[in-house]
Amino acid sequence: MPHASVVLASGSVHKLAEFQRVFDGSPIALVSPFDLGCQCEVDETGATFAANARLKAVAYARACRRWALADDSGLEIDALNGAPGVRSSRFAGPNATEDDRNTRVLELLLGVCEDRRTARYRCAVAIANPDGVVTYESEATVEGVIGDAPRGDGGFGYDPLFIVGPGDTTMAELPGVAKDVISPRGQGGRSGRAFLERVLLRGVA
Repeated sequence: MPHASVVLASGSVHKLAEFQRVFDGSPIALVSPFDLGCQCEVDETGATFAANARLKAVAYARACRRWALADDSGLEIDALNGAPGVRSSRFAGPNATEDDRNTRVLELLLGVCEDRRTARYRCAVAIANPDGVVTYESEATVEGVIGDAPRGDGGFGYDPLFIVGPGDTTMAELPGVAKDVISPRGQGGRSGRAFLERVLLRGVA
């Protein structure tokens, strides 16, 4: 049985699945805000991933009255001067689908050679206590390149376009556990888990 629970500051089922894999085997349970009846809307007005992660962690911690773990993440493409960046989820408009966003990226990179299609995923993690005070932050990246067509059925977001590591493999072609090892969300989740276990399990047998 878990000794404590922490709410994920997101309504995304995809994010929940990825973070719960990272917390598998932990005495801390990572739970959805829907399970607690405390879903809330957060205006992501920050100029950086870290700022948006802080906004979400604080809002959900206060709404759910418990520890909250938040992340804000996105894709930075060098040939597009760092875009989509913090607007990754809104890059093709407020009502765009993941396919729409991927299509928009490919349109903007049409004719751009592989050497100039370098990119990175960036993820900032913030953790707030039940009073809404941010007590932990981290940031991680993984480097890659943008392919010329989507490949793979796993992951979400820009994963079908993001080629990482040797072998010309996209994030969407990696098994979930393999993706967690290298992805910035996996890195951030592991560091956040280690922090929460130190803080929340102190003195727990």
